[in-house]
Amino acid sequence: MSDFLHRLISNPHDFLPIGEWVNQFIHFLLDHNGGAFDAFGRAVDLFAESIEVALLSLPPWLIMGFFIGLGVWRLGWRFAGFVLAAFALIFGTGFWPQTVSTLALTLSATLISLMIGIPTGIWCARNKRVNTLVRPVLDFMQTMPAFVYLIPAAMFFGLGRVPGILATVVFAVPPAVRLTSLGIRQVNKEQVEAGHAFGCTSTQLLFKVQLPIALPAIMAGVNQTIMMALSMVIIASMVGAGGLGNDVLSSIQRLDVGLGFESGLAVVLLAIILDRLTESFGRGQAARQG
Repeated sequence: MSDFLHRLISNPHDFLPIGEWVNQFIHFLLDHNGGAFDAFGRAVDLFAESIEVALLSLPPWLIMGFFIGLGVWRLGWRFAGFVLAAFALIFGTGFWPQTVSTLALTLSATLISLMIGIPTGIWCARNKRVNTLVRPVLDFMQTMPAFVYLIPAAMFFGLGRVPGILATVVFAVPPAVRLTSLGIRQVNKEQVEAGHAFGCTSTQLLFKVQLPIALPAIMAGVNQTIMMALSMVIIASMVGAGGLGNDVLSSIQRLDVGLGFESGLAVVLLAIILDRLTESFGRGQAARQG
């Protein structure tokens, strides 16, 4: 017994080699499903590339005009003026192409995250057993250091845009799941009972009663997903995702404070614009329901 305790204290890794088990599992997946990962990676790359090419093909004034118009509609002329000044600053410092690329990466990761997160959140809200199983997975996804996601993503899909987007999706999905589930579960029971009384089927109840009432919470989830995707897209530059993250990473490698400040400022301005606009949709829905 004493010999066992001595070996356990001196080298505990031999008794619980979790890291080795994870490595073996990853290599098993690569050896037996390499073709499936390649096909999936090409599909994600095509999706993200289509969005990026479409945005980069648009003239800067058109993209600026779209966001300024959206700002006027949702938040008024003062915010629209801020959007104009922010984009003028980004364009003037020469970071417009990188900002558009970052916007495209963020949109790609956000759309994939929402396609996974909202249906999963609905499923969790309507099935207690699923919710019990999914919650610890979401806890794991949100608390694991973001850099760790880049390692298996790079192993499965190589370097470039795809591992960056998929690592971002893993990091950004939990808010969409949690807030969608929360919004549906918080729908007043009397409203649900009224839907049943009018003869709604389960699907009709979901789409005509629960989702419309839960929309402010869902939009809050969309907002948080966008913010988390934008933050992770910058980190994903370490595996060659591109965009402003490359300039931030380059400034760290070269200890170039000026480059870091300019590229970081572009990230901040883009984040503020996206945050305020998506937040306004959630507030508008809540005000109409109130």
